[in-house]
Amino acid sequence: MPKIPAESAVRRAFKRRPARLRAGASACALGALALAAGGCSVKGGDNPNLIRGKQAFVAKCGACHTLARANTKGIVGPNLDAAFERGLAEGEGRSSLRGVVEAQIEVPNPEGAMPKDLVTGALRRDVAAYVEESAAKPGKDTGLLASAVPAPGAGKPAVESGGKLAIDANPEGQLAYTSATASGKPGPVTITMANMSGVSHNIAIELGSGGATAKGAPQAASSFISKGTTSISVNLKPGTYTFFCQVPGHRAAGMYGALTVK
Repeated sequence: MPKIPAESAVRRAFKRRPARLRAGASACALGALALAAGGCSVKGGDNPNLIRGKQAFVAKCGACHTLARANTKGIVGPNLDAAFERGLAEGEGRSSLRGVVEAQIEVPNPEGAMPKDLVTGALRRDVAAYVEESAAKPGKDTGLLASAVPAPGAGKPAVESGGKLAIDANPEGQLAYTSATASGKPGPVTITMANMSGVSHNIAIELGSGGATAKGAPQAASSFISKGTTSISVNLKPGTYTFFCQVPGHRAAGMYGALTVK
C-alpha cells in the first residue's frame, strides 16, 4: 500500500464533516450491491477492477460523497474532487490517493457518518482504485467505465394507468428516481415508490416546476423507507408538478423529476 501522509488534505476534509449532516448517517449505511463476479473489467497494474469499483462506489458511497466522474452528488461527507484537488496541489502524488481512501474506509472518522468497513477486501481495493483514478480529474469516464453505472433518471418515463403511478427510487443507490419524468391524467392518483437501495428515501409532490429548489409545502409526502414500498394519494389537476425526495440533500443532489398532468 502506498505511504499515507500523516495529515493529507483529504484526511482534513473527512474531519470537517458538518455536524448538521451527521444525522444522515443512515443514508451512508447503504444496502448491499449485487455485483457480477465475471464480465468485462478495466484493471490497473495490480489488478483492481475499476468497473466493480465504480459500481460499488456509487452504491455504497455516492449518497454521501460528490465525485463528478461517478455522477454522485452526496453532501454528507466531503466532496472528494475538491479534497483530492487540494491534496494534489499540496504535492501529494496521485498514486498515494488510493492508500488514503483505503485507510479512511477501514478506519473512518469516529465522529462522522461513515460506518467502519463499508466495503472490505478486494472490493475496498477496487473502490479506492476507482477514486484514485477519477478524483479531481476533468472530463467523463470513457469506454467500459462510462457504461458501468446507468445515468441517474435514465429509465423510461413513468406513466399513470388506472389511477396508479409507479416512480421508484434508483436501486443502485444513486440519489435519483429511476425515471426523471412522469405523466398522468387529472383525478385521484396513488403514487408508489419502491426502494431497494438500502438508502432512506421518500417521495413527495408539489405543484410547479421546482427542480432542485423547494417551492413551498408539498401537497403530499410519503413515509421514509430504506427497503420496501411506500405511497401517497393525491387528487391531481391539469398542470406541471415536481416529485422529489425530502431526505436532506437528496433533492439538491438531483433526486427529483417532473410530472405532467393533462
